[in-house]
Amino acid sequence: MTPHRETRPLTRADFEQTTALSREAFGEPLPGTPPLDPAAFPRPGMHSWGTFEDGRLVAKVVEREYHSWWAGARVPTNGIAGVTVAAEHRGGGHLAPLLREVLGAGLRERGEAVSTLYPTAPGIYRGLGYELVTSLDTVEVPAAALARVRAPEGVTLRRATVADVPALRAAYDRWAARQHGPLVRRGPSWPATDAELLADVTGTTLALGRDEEVLGYAAWRRGQGYDDTAVLEVDDLVVRHVDAARALWAFLGSFSSVVGKVRVQTSGTDAARLVLPTVHWSVVGSHPYMLRVHDLVEAVRARALTGLPVPDAAVALEVAGDRLGTLDGGYALRVVDGAVACERADARAGALRLTPQGLALLWAGAWSVGALRDAGLAAGGDEADDALLDAVWSAGARGAALHVRDYF
Repeated sequence: MTPHRETRPLTRADFEQTTALSREAFGEPLPGTPPLDPAAFPRPGMHSWGTFEDGRLVAKVVEREYHSWWAGARVPTNGIAGVTVAAEHRGGGHLAPLLREVLGAGLRERGEAVSTLYPTAPGIYRGLGYELVTSLDTVEVPAAALARVRAPEGVTLRRATVADVPALRAAYDRWAARQHGPLVRRGPSWPATDAELLADVTGTTLALGRDEEVLGYAAWRRGQGYDDTAVLEVDDLVVRHVDAARALWAFLGSFSSVVGKVRVQTSGTDAARLVLPTVHWSVVGSHPYMLRVHDLVEAVRARALTGLPVPDAAVALEVAGDRLGTLDGGYALRVVDGAVACERADARAGALRLTPQGLALLWAGAWSVGALRDAGLAAGGDEADDALLDAVWSAGARGAALHVRDYF
C-alpha cells in the first residue's frame, strides 16, 4: 500500500523525531555538549521542514534567513542546512520535492531568489541546480613566520569591548559590501546582543587607524598547550587596509613562543595573505559553498545592476533541466542605460541555453560564458553575445571577489 506522504513545517511537537533523525545523520553530540531545549525549537531565523510517511519523519531540511552581499547589494538568501534523509529512505526521491517546498516558501515569504549551502556530497545538490562557487577554507601558517612581520607605524591594537561592537560591525559591513557572497551579519539568524558577538572567543583585537577608525580585526581563541604543537585559532580575520593586515599578523605572530601554528578561517584570495613574508599557507580543511538561482527574474532584480558601462542590448536566454521546476523556460535579459533587467519570455530558437548549474555560475560572476560552454553548461546562442554577458557580470561585480566567512 502506498504510504501517506506529507511535507510541512516542523513544530515543537516534532522535536523528538527531528533530533533523532539529526543524530542518525550527523552523529551523537560531543561529550559536554548541552542538551537541546525543546522550548527553544525552532530557533530564531530558522525554519525546519519535514516529509512524513504515515506519521514518521523520513526527511528534513532547515532553512536559514539570510541576506548576502553582492558588490553592495543585499540579496535575500535562503541558507540550507541540516539536510537529512532516514537511512532506509535514501535514494527514494524525497529531497527534490522537499526542497521545492522549502525554497518556494522562502521566495514567497522573504523574497529569497537564491539559495546557498555547504554540501557534504556536492553531486546530490548539483542535480538540484546548485553549483560550487567558492569555499570556506581553514589554513595554517607557522607562527614563527608571522613573527617576522613588522607592525607598521600609525596602527594601534586594542582589545574590543562591548562598546566597540557597533564599530566592529561597521568594519565588517564595509569589507563585506565590496565582496561577492559573504553573509550580511544582521537579522534573526545573528546574535541579538553586542555581548553575544564577543562571546566564545578569547579575544577580539582591533586594528585602529590614526583617527580611531577600525581598519580590521581578528577574533581569536587561544586553545590549549604552550609548545610547537599548540594552535592559535582565528575565527574571523577581516582587514580593510594593508597596514591592518600587517599589524594583526604581527600580533598573531607574537604568540610564536607558545604556539606552533596559527589557524585561520578564510576564503578566496584573501588580501591579508599579500603581506606575508612566506609562502607557507597550508589549506588543512575546506567547506565547498554552493549556490542555486531559484527565480532568475527576482535574482537579477536583487543584484541591482545599475550604472554599468555596458551598451544597450538584449539577449535571449533559456534554462533547461531544472528538477525543482522553477527555472525552465525562456528569458529576455535587457540592458538599458546601464541598468540590467530580466523578464520571462517565450523560448526562442537561437537563445543561449543554460543548465541551472551554468546559471548559478553566471549569476555569481564565477565563470565566463566561454568557460560554461567548455564545461557543457551553456550552448547555442550567438557567441557575440558572450562578451556582452561577461561584461554585464564583470561590470556588475565592480571588482568584487567571491568570499564567504560563516559556516552554517
